[in-house]
Amino acid sequence: MPWKETCPMKQRVAMIGDWIKDESSIAELSRIYGVSRVTIYKWLERFEAECPAGIREHPRAPHRHLNAVPEEMVTVIVAARLNHPTWGPKKIQKLLQDQYPNEDWPSQSTMTVIFRREGLGKPRRTRHLVEPYTQPFLECDSPNKVWSADFKGQFRTTDGRVCYPLTITDNYSRFILLCRGLEHPNHRMVMPWFEMTFRRYGLPEAIRTDNGAPFASTGLRGLSRLSAWFIKLGIRHERIEKGHPEQNGRHERMHRTLKEQVVRTPRNSLLVQQRAFNEFVNEYNFSRPHEALDMMKPGDLYEKSKQPYSRRKTTIKYNPEFFVRTVRPNGEIKWRGKMIYLSQALSGEKIGLLQLQNENEWEIRYGCLKLGVLDDYSCTIKV
Repeated sequence: MPWKETCPMKQRVAMIGDWIKDESSIAELSRIYGVSRVTIYKWLERFEAECPAGIREHPRAPHRHLNAVPEEMVTVIVAARLNHPTWGPKKIQKLLQDQYPNEDWPSQSTMTVIFRREGLGKPRRTRHLVEPYTQPFLECDSPNKVWSADFKGQFRTTDGRVCYPLTITDNYSRFILLCRGLEHPNHRMVMPWFEMTFRRYGLPEAIRTDNGAPFASTGLRGLSRLSAWFIKLGIRHERIEKGHPEQNGRHERMHRTLKEQVVRTPRNSLLVQQRAFNEFVNEYNFSRPHEALDMMKPGDLYEKSKQPYSRRKTTIKYNPEFFVRTVRPNGEIKWRGKMIYLSQALSGEKIGLLQLQNENEWEIRYGCLKLGVLDDYSCTIKV
């Protein structure tokens, strides 16, 4: 038998103690401790060379890997990086290949490892992308069919305050419903101005935005607290594809005019800046003819929505075949004794589960939005 796995160190100490006492031969020690004579000779040699430290387990890793980059080459790579601190491994590799064409330089991935080991690089942060929107857009063939919302970048007024202009337009008439300079582009600042716009003009069928906050998030189906509120009000939330602002082209065209007439010359405070926004909106809606509208004005075509906004708390109702669950503050629901995470954007909201043909699969819905399919066995959601 080999050394006892319970404590091999004690076995070695006892074996060496018996050898020092000169009470047993190597063959007898081999039988007593159940190891080969070669093993006993090995530990005796280590003990004589290193004393007690010699009978400890030595690392089994090789002292040098056959494929390791030679130290001289590592020194040259590090020196090249220090001379060009902003260059990546691709450029460093090309530089060294040109300078030393006869050398077999390591791959770019190996150079990246060398940079990080020497403290010359940082691991790239993982970027969580917003889930793409896959439904077709509605046609903008009447007022309030589709609204567009976005932020016209950001800038500072001359007193140093940051201004984020929130804009909302009707896509059919190009009527500007809102242009408000906010201090922060977050849900807390944005939602009251959407609510004011809904009270003044009613509700649209759809709102089209980009994929940035607070309109979308990296959570389930790209839901944010704001977009969940839209759905709760019965508004369809459409999101353009990443890198395709032309899908919201009418709104972007208005932004270009806004930039030329107002944003390029910041005012001395947010209050004065807002007055400039208001003057621009009034002129744009009621005085400025639009070529795309056959030289008509947006105010000539726009009319308020026939669907009014109510401040009363709206509740989503599901058909009797749905099982209804309330999303907890941490974004989870309890389903058949297990906690399933959905999204914190749905905190406090009711979602519906409908059993599919496969008895272990359940379609999850939040109002008209299909969130995914829940698998009972794996407790995972397939989008």
